[in-house]
Amino acid sequence: MTTDFAAARLNMVESQVRPSDVTDVRIHDAMRSLARETFMPAGKAHLAYADASVEYAPGRALMQPRDVAKLIQVLKPRDGDKVLAIAAPYAAAVLEHMGLSVTSLDGDDLTAVSGGPYDVILTEGAVSEAPASWLAALAVGGRLGLVERNGPVGKACVHIRSAHDIGRRTEFDSTPPMLGGFQKQPGFAF
Repeated sequence: MTTDFAAARLNMVESQVRPSDVTDVRIHDAMRSLARETFMPAGKAHLAYADASVEYAPGRALMQPRDVAKLIQVLKPRDGDKVLAIAAPYAAAVLEHMGLSVTSLDGDDLTAVSGGPYDVILTEGAVSEAPASWLAALAVGGRLGLVERNGPVGKACVHIRSAHDIGRRTEFDSTPPMLGGFQKQPGFAF
């Protein structure tokens, strides 16, 4: 039996994305068009449209479709924004489909950010806290979207750089796997 990926894509948008208050039709259009199964490792294409995170490389996973759509929407991408997608191949493709210029960082050192400043930075994996190098790479008015997770459930957060400071707001609960190397390191406590 073969999978009808086009029908699965439509079902993903209609049953996971739209009912989750994702109202940006540019995101709907991109997700209906992009073959998410091409981002899956061998033998896992059938999981492309499931309501689940899927590991595409050791320590790296694609975020659930609902959550990646919500994260992109809260970042409010605008025409002309310069975007950095860190360990976020599917999110990068969605943003490119929306007409944005996207740089992808998916190598060994995900904190070695170059080519900034960026208007939008995002990752599909959870981190214990926003790395300083990612915050430093934001342009004034730039937005960093990620899930900060130190337990079973994380919080999708947006960090926004102003001329003098960086603010942070939480948006929704999310449980993507931790991005390899970004777990909170145990410390000494009495």
